[in-house]
Amino acid sequence: MAKAAAMRFLDVWYTRFDADKVIAQLTATAGKASVKAAKKAVAKARTRTSLGSLEKFTERVDSGYRIKQQPPVIVRPPETISDDFEQVIHEGLDNYARSLSPDRRVVLDHYHYADFARKVVGVGSVGTEAMMVLLMGDREDDPLFLQIKEASTSVLAPYAGDSEYKHQGERVVRGQRLTQAASDAFLGWFTGATASHREFYVRQLRDKKGSAEVELMTPARLVLYGELCGTTLARAHARTGDAAKITGYLGDDDTFDRALERFAVAYADQDVIDYAAFTEAADEQRIEVERGV
Repeated sequence: MAKAAAMRFLDVWYTRFDADKVIAQLTATAGKASVKAAKKAVAKARTRTSLGSLEKFTERVDSGYRIKQQPPVIVRPPETISDDFEQVIHEGLDNYARSLSPDRRVVLDHYHYADFARKVVGVGSVGTEAMMVLLMGDREDDPLFLQIKEASTSVLAPYAGDSEYKHQGERVVRGQRLTQAASDAFLGWFTGATASHREFYVRQLRDKKGSAEVELMTPARLVLYGELCGTTLARAHARTGDAAKITGYLGDDDTFDRALERFAVAYADQDVIDYAAFTEAADEQRIEVERGV
């Protein structure tokens, strides 16, 4: 943040951390194992495309391709509500297109709806609706997978006030476009067509997205990863806030650092408590099922 405070705002805005730059930094400061792990992660991410997803998530049928059910992660909704979901998808895609810039709509117009399914996502989205949609171009090897996720009110709203965006999907999309150096080209939003009027945002599924295997990192590699995450987070705050004011708030001692450390440890302790409660409840339910209750 201190570096960003001393930079011109345009330089802050255009600062990027691409994979090649990260690997070059690792080469200069880390061991061969760290560089090898980073290159492997980047290579894996570059295979995560819609074309690669076609083989992973679909099966051939007479009319083309259909998403394979992979319970419990990927499933079709029950027949009793399947039509409602279809309505949400079809009308939603039309409304979603209007949230895109004209050049993105030109790309989307080259694809047509093929199939959809529910897809379980991360723990942060538990309790919300999430779907994957398969769109196809004119060629059999030209798929486009979109992910549709329900957007709820920000957990920060009770403390920071309501967002300037009334639509929660738009709030998520606008936030990502502001904070990310290279946002998903297909980020957009729409409102569900059914009576519930749920709000959704849309992004491309597996658009060369990757993740680091934090659990397998050595302490030294974890420190480097933490520095990279901190730098990226600082850049996002510098783009959307006042870098000088934030730097002043953080101060020049370790008070803020220690506060974050205490929060992280408390969060980890809470995770342990929550998991114990979850497993206890799961065991009780299993026993009831076995007893035929």
